[in-house]
Amino acid sequence: MRTTTSPASPTSPATPVRSGRRGRAGASILGAAALVLAGLGTAAQANAAPAHTTPSKVTWAATPCATPKHKGDLTCNSFRVTGGTTAFQKARAADTGEAAAVTPKAAAAGPTGYGPSDLQDAYGLTGAASGNGSGETIAIVDAYDDPNAAADLAKYRSYYGLPACTVASGCFKKVSQTGSTTSLPSADSGWAEEESLDLDMASAVCPNCKILLVEATSASMANLGKAVNEAVTLGAKFVSNSYGGAESSSDTSYDTSYFKHAGVAITVSAGDEGYGAEYPASSRYVTSVGGTALSTSSNSRGWTEKVWNTSSTEGTGSGCSAYDAKPTWQTDTGCAKRTVSDVSAVADPATGVSVYDSYGVTAGWYTFGGTSASAPIIAAVYALAGTPGSSDYPAAYPYAAAGTSALNDVTSGSNGSCSSSASYLCTARSGYDGPTGLGTPEGTDAFTG
Repeated sequence: MRTTTSPASPTSPATPVRSGRRGRAGASILGAAALVLAGLGTAAQANAAPAHTTPSKVTWAATPCATPKHKGDLTCNSFRVTGGTTAFQKARAADTGEAAAVTPKAAAAGPTGYGPSDLQDAYGLTGAASGNGSGETIAIVDAYDDPNAAADLAKYRSYYGLPACTVASGCFKKVSQTGSTTSLPSADSGWAEEESLDLDMASAVCPNCKILLVEATSASMANLGKAVNEAVTLGAKFVSNSYGGAESSSDTSYDTSYFKHAGVAITVSAGDEGYGAEYPASSRYVTSVGGTALSTSSNSRGWTEKVWNTSSTEGTGSGCSAYDAKPTWQTDTGCAKRTVSDVSAVADPATGVSVYDSYGVTAGWYTFGGTSASAPIIAAVYALAGTPGSSDYPAAYPYAAAGTSALNDVTSGSNGSCSSSASYLCTARSGYDGPTGLGTPEGTDAFTG
């Protein structure tokens, strides 16, 4: 079954409407009404949309945090849609018989990207998302402060009928890299967009989970690494990181200092610059998360995916690490060291996800993409699967499920050019490949020990 997400009423849960960078289907009136209810524009806009209108090409721009503030800074892996007709809008238009009425050139009145029920349905998680996750904490690690994080998160969750997750209830907590709730980093609107994306994706996939936002003082590896350690110290067993940078000879020491946490599932976005490995996605102790383009389909799953790739310099990251040793559970032979990625999830901005954001931008709904979306999605899947074994490195878990129905094998697309002798490093194939790893989740079975 495929779904496109409808807003929740104030008294009921969200109801699916059946439709088929780093530094790195119905009458026209009903169709129009459906567009308005979906938050895709005003009634006048919806009624004005002729059924023969051709959807426009999606455009996007890197979020400001994709440009480093200082030399050596790591950068976020996200893009914000600036125009065109997204996959979410196209799917809804196909259901209603009307063309998509608006383009997300600025904040929209309602979502123009995939929402919780879409993501849960696409990845076989609807049941797990309803029943699992209570007592688990997902930590989101980013740089700088988002002053509106709690309020924006509340907007997202309320709109979609997700359980409230507030500071007062103890469900949501925001701290600095030292654990302080009062002495926070300086605010940054670019990183605030990233934080909204991460918080909303964790919420979408694991609505019952608690969320801990740990804000690093800056985007240096040292400060972001300290934030990872603080997240673990505060009890998080699932830590999402949506940033990266160029590999260096210091990476193996960073591994030991910041990412070697047995019993904790640490996910890292693989990057948004196409073929090529970046750190910390190449750390042997993390689950490296690649990106796909996700679209509705008439197949039995109701969805289809391919490698996210826009150009030779924009698409999911993948590749062979120059420094990090290969973990024992990784058995591909074209790379002697650590291969990126392990698994994947939606990242293409054209098939992007719905996010609510208000800090430094017009308050409202935006559509985002980039592997910054896929990393928190996978962290939340791990959380739905349950607490990892205390001595485990959960990056190994999906490999035990390789080739099974627990993973959707992504077999088409590439993210660049690589050696013909190891073409799988940049080209999707049956089984393991670099851009999408072992595939995308189909339930939680591949993410439990």
